[in-house]
Amino acid sequence: MKTFLTSLLLICFINQIIAQNLSNLSFGTDSTFEVVSWNIEWFPKNGQTTADSVKTIIQSLAADVYALQEIDDTTLLKQVVSTIPGYECYFKSDWFAGLAYVYNTNTVQINAQYEIYTTQPYWNAFPRSPQVLELTFMNQDYVIIDNHFKCCGDGIINQSDPTDEEFRRLTAVSLLKQYIDSLMANKKVIVVGDLNDILTDASSNNVFQTLIDDTANYVFADMQIAQGSNNDWSYPTWPSHLDHILISDELFAAFSKPNSMVACIRIDDYMSNWYAYENNISDHRPVGLKLEMDSLIISSIIETNTADKILIKIVDVLGRKTKSSKNKPLFYIYEDGTVEKKIIIE
Repeated sequence: MKTFLTSLLLICFINQIIAQNLSNLSFGTDSTFEVVSWNIEWFPKNGQTTADSVKTIIQSLAADVYALQEIDDTTLLKQVVSTIPGYECYFKSDWFAGLAYVYNTNTVQINAQYEIYTTQPYWNAFPRSPQVLELTFMNQDYVIIDNHFKCCGDGIINQSDPTDEEFRRLTAVSLLKQYIDSLMANKKVIVVGDLNDILTDASSNNVFQTLIDDTANYVFADMQIAQGSNNDWSYPTWPSHLDHILISDELFAAFSKPNSMVACIRIDDYMSNWYAYENNISDHRPVGLKLEMDSLIISSIIETNTADKILIKIVDVLGRKTKSSKNKPLFYIYEDGTVEKKIIIE
């Protein structure tokens, strides 16, 4: 009994130390829209230690949306997210370590959630059906498509073999491109996930080549990571960068702003070493996208004379059109382009 209690206390102490270090992580800001893609290897790979660590990481990074892969225990994920103020989770299926979203309900309005390519003809390309999240953030609509492609292979695309891993990923890329081109041509689309292949293969064996070549409509936001030092890659166990973020041309301008960025988030730097992260949380690092929003001209009602201005509309913090009301922050948008933040206290 004494040995058991000693072991239990040691586990609690280790978990506390891990949580303290992970709480120093940061990523999200009030002026940017953040999407983080993260394969949490068969969550939870180390039980409650993993669950506690994931909770701290989500809270500390403070991203608006997390697109997750390899969620094995959806019940536990729900429990974890329910203890994080302001966050909710969604998943359509837990088939074969499924996909899930965690999002900040204070900043994001969810408009639709669904899967695509769900029928049998597409199962070869998509072992897990892509999961779509349509949302509004600061009066702007976005579409996020979360994926987990087939793993492994020999690096050679064999188009005559339908079981070839590279060919299956190539087919998945082609189908996703067709879907976006035909149904989401004018939307702000972000494709994320563990895509299980590298961006830097030679064109003859690059499963992403059709997207890379279509520079007018798509760009891999994380291409610089893929072309950079392996210290910053998302899959250090077999040094490679497998987790990607693709954006459509409607987001090129936002991505080019000075406060926009993409990063492989090195959570292991906040733990004792890489193996502490790999053994307790995941073998993949998260990859995060941060998009700078258009700046608002905020003026105080005390400082600004609005009598001669023409009011266009009133929106809440999620960008939803609303009416004037009391005891909550609202944005009054005028014809001359100014925006007034106002709280009427009852």
